[in-house]
Amino acid sequence: MKYIGKILPIEGYYVLLKEYLPIDYAKSLTHLYQPLLGIQAVVLYQTLLHEMELQQDQTPQTHHTLMNYLNVPLDEIYQARLKLEGIGLLKTYEKKSASNNFYIYELQSPFAPKDFFKDAMLTQLLYHHLGDDKFLALKKHYNKELVEQYGKEITVSFSDVFQTFSPSVDNIEPVLVPEADIQNKNRIDFSWIEQMLKQRMIPVQRVLTNDNRKLISQMMVLYDLASYEIEKSILWALREDNILDINEFKTACHDLFKSKHSESTINLSNKTRMPKKEFIPTTKEEQLIYELETISPKQLLEDLSSGNQASAQDMKVIQQVMTTQGLPSPVMNVLIHYVLLQSNMKLSKAYLEKIASHWSRTNLKTAKEAMVFAKKEKERYQKGATTKPNYRNTGTKEIVPDWFKERKQKQQKPVEKPIKRDAAKEQEEIAALLRQYSSKK
Repeated sequence: MKYIGKILPIEGYYVLLKEYLPIDYAKSLTHLYQPLLGIQAVVLYQTLLHEMELQQDQTPQTHHTLMNYLNVPLDEIYQARLKLEGIGLLKTYEKKSASNNFYIYELQSPFAPKDFFKDAMLTQLLYHHLGDDKFLALKKHYNKELVEQYGKEITVSFSDVFQTFSPSVDNIEPVLVPEADIQNKNRIDFSWIEQMLKQRMIPVQRVLTNDNRKLISQMMVLYDLASYEIEKSILWALREDNILDINEFKTACHDLFKSKHSESTINLSNKTRMPKKEFIPTTKEEQLIYELETISPKQLLEDLSSGNQASAQDMKVIQQVMTTQGLPSPVMNVLIHYVLLQSNMKLSKAYLEKIASHWSRTNLKTAKEAMVFAKKEKERYQKGATTKPNYRNTGTKEIVPDWFKERKQKQQKPVEKPIKRDAAKEQEEIAALLRQYSSKK
């Protein structure tokens, strides 16, 4: 139901193919891509491919034509299109006009069978889908730029369409996700890894080659790993000559995944989406939270220092705290901001580690959670300071504990108050006593 209305039958489309297809592309689609995508996505790709011969230059085909060709509802066609986009077989461009919107579907060449197994993510996914025997049998057997006139590219990424494991229902909460943040959600900040390697005197260029960077990013998305877990996997897989062992790295990532999700299996499925509302920061606090959620700690330090480059010493301290305490990047940003404000813009390592260990035990995940927690802790501390007993004479009303008052009262002896006397009355009484005494005499 969630795909209904995304495209309309009357909306048109053009099909483009800029690359030459490999000779055995059909074998790749059937044996390698189809287990991952399903039959509808593969048939849609083949239909669009042969549709190019029939389309006219001026008049686009309508999506109603696709419905007749495939004999499936339009929402299922849209879902199959997303799968093709996510796996890298299709790019989609949307062009808006006064009458109706239309789309340009640019088909991407699938990998030839021998090249398919060079892609780490696709290889791992196929392995988890087919199992050991069938995967090894297949492996053994087979052993352009965006043009502005197309319009705005709206192609979804792999992580927007698929998830590699099913999260627990108890852990799914509706969240407000900024639309602009979707593309950056799963990107890894390689500056942290570079800093980690430099501290260990490991040559960065030998480890972070272009192929290894791609592999690291893919494994991070595939196994849902945090940055510090990726660092652990890299260190585990480094050989003595400082070359990253690809198989060891994959194994380490998979082991970390199993340790967090003991009952989950790697399986390509449609991504579970909670209802999402457009998030527009309105207050200064919301704007600050948005920034802390999206930027890296390195960028935060540079922003707070008016664009100056973050010092190596500060980066080393932050990297050590993040690695040892396992704090997510947004929470680490709030921690850095909080410590700087509390210590006159000085990044104290001892203070940072003390608070980080506390925050780590509270299992904070987002910048908003960290900010709320920090406010409560600060208010609790300030409240405790204002209610502290004060025994000094400050000219104001002192707050003294009851037990201290009772003990002082027992120690002090009661003092008799002087009796106030009326002088005139006292003289009359004396005179009366004298008269009474005289008459008796």
